[in-house]
Amino acid sequence: MKVIIIGGGVIGVASAYYLARAGHAVHLIDRSNDIANETSFANGGQVSWSSASPWAAPGIPLTALGWLFKPHSPLILRPNADPAMWHWLMGFLRNCTDARYRRNKERQIRLARYSHSQLVELGRAQGLSFDSQSRGTLIVFRTPGAFEAARRDRVVWSKFGLDVRELNSEQCIAQEPGLSASRDKIAGGLHFVDDACGDCRAFTLSLADRCRTLGVTFELDTSVQRVVRNSDCIELIETTQGNRSADAYVMAAGSYSPLLLRPVGIRLPVYPVKGYSITLPVGDAARAPQGTVTDEKYKVVITRLGNRIRAAGTAELSGYNLKLRSRPRATISRVVSDLFPGCGDLNQVEFWTGLRPMTPDNPPIIGKTPVENLFVNTGHGTLGWTMACGSAAALASIISGVTPDVDMDGLTLDRFA
Repeated sequence: MKVIIIGGGVIGVASAYYLARAGHAVHLIDRSNDIANETSFANGGQVSWSSASPWAAPGIPLTALGWLFKPHSPLILRPNADPAMWHWLMGFLRNCTDARYRRNKERQIRLARYSHSQLVELGRAQGLSFDSQSRGTLIVFRTPGAFEAARRDRVVWSKFGLDVRELNSEQCIAQEPGLSASRDKIAGGLHFVDDACGDCRAFTLSLADRCRTLGVTFELDTSVQRVVRNSDCIELIETTQGNRSADAYVMAAGSYSPLLLRPVGIRLPVYPVKGYSITLPVGDAARAPQGTVTDEKYKVVITRLGNRIRAAGTAELSGYNLKLRSRPRATISRVVSDLFPGCGDLNQVEFWTGLRPMTPDNPPIIGKTPVENLFVNTGHGTLGWTMACGSAAALASIISGVTPDVDMDGLTLDRFA
């Protein structure tokens, strides 16, 4: 079967790999001049198989109201007249109950763990290089109250057999010696032992090379202008380089997927949540992180990528605006200097922003649509790389007419019917 994939980020490229491995002829189209040039370019670097959690959580609505008035807030809301923003926000708020949080977390963990197994297998088979570390994720808490609140997930950890260790401040420093200068700011931590980190873009570029050996073709610098529907099927797609047709189509264009599918009658409840990152060279290695650390208060991720440090954070709702704003940079830089003072020169940073495609309940949307030959793989939010291999493997099974190895309940478009 010939399959066209729209989107050349980590989700699209992983989809191409697993579809090609299943024997399909795959053609990937992306508007950028290279692979992984947008949301997958400079994310936080975490592969959060164990520590994945929905943003829609109990208490978040009230907490978010307080964040809006703080100078170093993890949340920025820039209201506009787009009905999709308000529809998404209402859906998000509806999912901030204890029952829905647990349900959505279980869905995320289920897919993340499956993705873990797929990536381990892929790594063994292909030997990909991407500045990877396997020291786990350390989440540090600045107050005892926040530390205690995080323990509400013990039931989920136990259900899925996750290796989660509760650490005091000294144990956090033993795990990440660079935190020794900020010991008085740490009340405790959670160490998710099985998590990993690395450079998502390097991973995606390396995987794209493996795709080419399987016969996948890449058409870059090509924008999709229109998806043409004929009754119950997609007939073709119109691009800036001409029309393209296939037996099946996969929409993996991240935050832009809803815009491309709305004209053919498919409404994806996915909205862009803008994130920022800084990347700086390691200065004093003894003061730098060794793996990946999350500051729970400011929702900032700090990750070691070889001789670089990547720090990422902020959730900004402002539509499809890609303007680099000074406020998020100041917040992220402040957290880095607060937890790892002297780790690198914050005057020599690369500043970046990208749009995370997020559903209101936070698990992604994978698989079939009401259009017979149209499939989707999007809505992963901050967990795109974490869930990429599992999502792609499941999608390849669905398109091939095979039952996926992971339970797809709650991971398809049907849950929004």
